[in-house]
Amino acid sequence: MLRIRLRRVGKRGKPSYRIVVADSTAPRDGAYVDWIGHYDPMVDPPLVTLQKDRAAEWLKKGAQPSDAVRRILEREKVYGQVSSQVDRNERVD
Repeated sequence: MLRIRLRRVGKRGKPSYRIVVADSTAPRDGAYVDWIGHYDPMVDPPLVTLQKDRAAEWLKKGAQPSDAVRRILEREKVYGQVSSQVDRNERVD
């Protein structure tokens, strides 16, 4: 199963994260399938760079976001749109 999650990069005490699509069994900083964004919690407000179309595509393919990434996607208004589209498609079929 694929997960959309954070992959830590940066120096000690100055974390920065890549938003990646990875296999659920891969380690946190291990191999990933696709890199879809970046999250920097050290600036105020936290900086998020996200390829929304690719994130939506992976969600439609069934990738499950982690809790932290789900909050980021909701804030960027990606998660709500995709989940409502999937719900509508399931009701029609």
